[in-house]
Parts: sequence; C-alpha cells; structure tokens
Amino acid sequence: MRWFRDGKIKGYRVGKHTVMIDEGQETFFDHPKNVAIYARVSSAENKPNLDSQAERLVAYGVARGYQISKVVKEVGSGINDARPKFLALLEDPGITVIIVEHKDRASRFGVRYIESLLRIQGRTLEVVNQAENGTEDLLADLTSIIYSFCARLYGQRRAKRKTEHIVEQLQGKVEEDAPG
Repeated sequence: MRWFRDGKIKGYRVGKHTVMIDEGQETFFDHPKNVAIYARVSSAENKPNLDSQAERLVAYGVARGYQISKVVKEVGSGINDARPKFLALLEDPGITVIIVEHKDRASRFGVRYIESLLRIQGRTLEVVNQAENGTEDLLADLTSIIYSFCARLYGQRRAKRKTEHIVEQLQGKVEEDAPG
C-alpha cells in the first residue's frame, strides 16, 4: 500500500482497503483475464453490506492472482431473473470468470444451468463459499421460496388496496362533478 501511495508501483484503488496492481502481472500469473466480481444484496436495507461483499471478493480474486476487470454491484432479489447488471455480465463474452461469494448471489435457483451455459462458452462462474452440505442449500432455498411468495402475496394485497383507494377517489370526484 505504501509503495502504491508513494508512486513506486502502478495500480488503482478498488474500495477503501484494496489496491489493484497493474505492473508485471502478465509475467507472474497465468490466470484468466477479464474476471468480473459480482456482489448482490436483496434489498436497499442491506446496501451497506454490498461494498464489504465486493471488497472481500476483490481480495479473493487478488489472492488467486486474477486480473479483475469489473466490479459489479447490484441490489435485487436472487429469485428475480430481471437483474440488468447480472444479465449484462452473462451476455458479455469477454468476461471469462464471474466470481460470486455464495451460489445464491448469482441465483436462488438454476445455478447449474448458468454454470453449464458458461462452460460451453469457455467461461466459468466461480463460487467462493460453497455450502458445506445439501441440507444447508435446501433450507436456504425453502426460505427463499417462502419469502418470495409472502412478498408477492403482500404486494398483491397492497396493490389491491391501492386500486380500491384510487377507485374510491375517482367515484368521489365523479359524484362531485355530477350535476345535482
């Protein structure tokens, strides 16, 4: 860190405590280029964890000797398949490795499909912390399903109440405007 700060080595900052070194990596490491870090949290309430998750993943990538070309952070549900930043990574053939902290950061379901499709393209999804056993994965998936369905149910109820309120307002306005 001191050599970077003093200008003795070239590099750039990623997060508060991480410096990516540009000099001489090609000669010391024989690793894939264009490695992307993908950090995700489910809701805006967890946003403070997003930066620390990204920093941990960058530190992991550096320890593995990777040249990290992108750090992508996103807020969105792992069940939702319309996460634009993750989709952009999957669609970018120049990214050879996508690093995630846990499998569920990529997707709650279908991670094997993602891995298989990337493998066909000569790319990989690298999961840093694999679940220790199948029971842990199964419980996490079950919790995710229940959470998702509850969120949808409450969302539908909220939408119904909002629609009813709008209709009441419109009916009140129609009654005010009616000649009488």
